[in-house]
Amino acid sequence: MEGRNPLPLVIEALAFAAERHAGHTRKGDDAGPYINHPIDVAARLVEAGIDDPSILAAALLHDVVEDTGTTLAEIEDRFGSRVRDLVDALSDDKRLPRRERMRLQEVHAPELDPAAKAIKIADKTSNARDVGFDPPRGWSVDRRREYLDWGERVVAACRGVNEALEASYDEVLAAARARIAFEDGEEADAS
Repeated sequence: MEGRNPLPLVIEALAFAAERHAGHTRKGDDAGPYINHPIDVAARLVEAGIDDPSILAAALLHDVVEDTGTTLAEIEDRFGSRVRDLVDALSDDKRLPRRERMRLQEVHAPELDPAAKAIKIADKTSNARDVGFDPPRGWSVDRRREYLDWGERVVAACRGVNEALEASYDEVLAAARARIAFEDGEEADAS
């Protein structure tokens, strides 16, 4: 990767992620194209001043191993060992039950490379926004609150890598919690 213009790496990662996530949608009522999520994660990093092409490529690819048939070897062959290592650090083992995957994210978050921590914070920011404003179909208010509480614990273990990114997370988390509280108040009033 050395000596290469960094922009093609990011564009290639975007194209690869779009190809691999083709046909996937987000779980909310909006059911937007899944690729919008990795794009949002990468954009949040850029907004926080992170412009390292390997980090941005890994942000775009952070879900391809766990959500598609993509292997870490494919990531390394196309994008190099740095991107592979970041994607590996961010990938859950989907063979494990959801609760165990969540527990392992909390356990491993403090040990992550600072770049992986930054991507993790951006990912949790994007997910908090969705849980607050376009939640997965069928998620109760309690499940949404539980997800936000868990995400906050993961982010707490990742703090100290980028103040702007962390401030953005705090802002989105507060807005998501306010939205859920508002909806919960409406539900209580309707009953």
